[in-house]
Amino acid sequence: MKHSRSGPRIFFLALLIIGGMTAITFRLWNIQITHGADYSARINSNSKVTVRLPAVRGEILDRNGIKLVENRASFEVDFYLPDMVRAYRESRGSVPITAYRGRVHNMPRDLKEADVVKIVSETVIPRMEQLGLAKDYNANALQMHYRTNREVPYNYRQDLSFEEMALFSERNLGLPGVNVSVKPVRWYVYGSMAAHILGYVGAPSDLDKLPDLKNFNFYEPDLEGKAQLELSLNETLKGKPGVRVLQRNVKGVIDGEIERREPVQGNNVFLTLDAKIQSIAENALRNVGRGAAVVLNPKNGDILAMASVPSFDPNIFIPTIASSEWNAINKDETNPMVNRAISAYAPGSTYKIPVSLAGLRAGLIDKSFSCYGGVQYGNKYMKCWIAEKHRTHGKLTLPDALKVSCNAFFYQFGNAAGIEQIDLIGNMLGLGQKTGIPLSGESPGVLPGPEWLSKTNPRARWSNGFTANTAIGQGDVLASPLQMAIVTAAVANGGTVYYPRLIDRIVAQDGSVVSKEPPRVRANLITDAGLTDAQIAQVRKGMWNVVNEDGGTAGRARNENMVTAGKTGTAQFWRSGKKDNHTWFISFAPFNDPEYVVVTFVQGAKSGGGVSAPIAAKILKDIYAYKNGEDVTLAALEPAKGNFLFTESMDFGREVPAANKLSEDAEVAENPSAEAQESRPPATPSVREDADARGRVNNSPQPKQAPPKPEPTPTPSPRTNPIQNIFNLISGRKAAVDGANQKPKPEKPKNR
Repeated sequence: MKHSRSGPRIFFLALLIIGGMTAITFRLWNIQITHGADYSARINSNSKVTVRLPAVRGEILDRNGIKLVENRASFEVDFYLPDMVRAYRESRGSVPITAYRGRVHNMPRDLKEADVVKIVSETVIPRMEQLGLAKDYNANALQMHYRTNREVPYNYRQDLSFEEMALFSERNLGLPGVNVSVKPVRWYVYGSMAAHILGYVGAPSDLDKLPDLKNFNFYEPDLEGKAQLELSLNETLKGKPGVRVLQRNVKGVIDGEIERREPVQGNNVFLTLDAKIQSIAENALRNVGRGAAVVLNPKNGDILAMASVPSFDPNIFIPTIASSEWNAINKDETNPMVNRAISAYAPGSTYKIPVSLAGLRAGLIDKSFSCYGGVQYGNKYMKCWIAEKHRTHGKLTLPDALKVSCNAFFYQFGNAAGIEQIDLIGNMLGLGQKTGIPLSGESPGVLPGPEWLSKTNPRARWSNGFTANTAIGQGDVLASPLQMAIVTAAVANGGTVYYPRLIDRIVAQDGSVVSKEPPRVRANLITDAGLTDAQIAQVRKGMWNVVNEDGGTAGRARNENMVTAGKTGTAQFWRSGKKDNHTWFISFAPFNDPEYVVVTFVQGAKSGGGVSAPIAAKILKDIYAYKNGEDVTLAALEPAKGNFLFTESMDFGREVPAANKLSEDAEVAENPSAEAQESRPPATPSVREDADARGRVNNSPQPKQAPPKPEPTPTPSPRTNPIQNIFNLISGRKAAVDGANQKPKPEKPKNR
């Protein structure tokens, strides 16, 4: 009997199978039991999508807690371009390609990338057109965004209506990479009011250099300050970003949120401004085409109002400004972006106030000079304005010379004091220097003298003629309305020179005070300059005469409720061959216990007494009414439009004292003033390119249907953080928003 030879083979095969099964079992044990937690963590990590939630900026308020800048909710549509490219590839096998000229290792190369414009045009826009939700866009900007900042969503639409938002969510477009969300955006509550102080915000200028860009799959950047307080206080105002962690299933579709950390709002900033006084100043100033007004507290240097016309509405910059609008602003010759309150101009006869202080320090308190129509310096006869009327002022003391603004007196008075004394007092008052307020574009002005001349024109030599011209605020002298407000405050309060104060305090969201800036003293004219109370009283008396005595140059500034003292100024200026005088009025009130300094400046007017003084009087009149119980209604202001019209006079319905008509339209010297320092602050707004040919859409008629009933936006209670309500709003509409969010989110590109 023969034994089968297949037995050992079967036995060997069985052993082999058993060994293999043992190995597999051991491997499964090793993977699932021994290292199961590690692999599970890796799977979870790869299936998570992190979305950066932008930080929320703090609010800006006036001294009384009135909100000037806050945040509002905006419904927006973002395109997550890598998601769109991936979904297109998965559905069609390949993606369209576009070529462009780029650089690799700083060498020019022909490069290729996905044609996202074509992908969007084929897969997204047609569906949006069917629903009437598509809007024109700039296709070139879209492609460039994909090329340079693909981790950052492309913002396609802003400020959707609630009906549009509901339609997006209800129809669930089913488009990968299309996301509808609610975002906090900046809102300037009163339109153009205080725009030159507040500034505006925009998207980061260089997205590629954001510090935490690599930490997220989707990066929603913070808004950043672009101009003025929004820029200078950016670190104070900006908050801390949040994060949203989403779970992606095995098919790559987002199926839920697994974690969320809300953004933290930045600190609130309280200004020294009084919103109602700011409104008063702006409304009074809008009667002219170009000018500025400053209201200051002479007791501490607080800026209560600072206005400039023409103006602009910072809301047009949020979140981006259309290229056509930005170009129109840049081409506007009246320069609405310039803050004239901190730009420097020839101060005209208002400069006679610091010159008066210099002369008093030089011992000229009882000195008188005679006006015979002018004074000869070298080969030049320098006239007084009264000579044009074929008259003279005769013998004058300082208070009367200020009252009638006699140029001949101050030619002699300035030279008797000496340019060294004028410059010394000017330096103490901060002339020729920036004030240091946290605004960009501030001009230092010019405090001319021998040292200044040697630097600007080494071949020239200072002369008595230069001093005479400086003494009446013309020639090379330049000062800003804010600087002249500081000068006026020092006279009003008896000699203390304050730095202007714009920021009162910074407050955290829990109500604790982070910082408070106290008033700062630059100098004291009595202790530092050696002036006496009696000498400063001489200047105050002269300014009282200007307004309240017959023959003064500012009779239109008389105020029955608040006795006002002031000084007019009219500097001869020409623009394009036409008279464009720079006219001024500096003032303080009430005379015995000053609470307000008001400085008004108008370009293109006949005189300080006839135009600038009545505007200041209107501001003081309305402030008095406001402080005595009359309500000031705050409303959003449209931008003040600029013009080059010549303003002959301003009266606001007040009768002009007959005895003052001669003087108020005078005091213009024959020497043209220096060019103004009217610098436009640097600005880099987020500009939205106008739609191009490839980005044009053609919406089909929207299907007729009853619109969904809008959900009311929750009204924040006094104890509730309004920014938290924005994010509560997001969570409250989670069901609607998630309908648009159930799309694959882009994975972080391996090669950027």
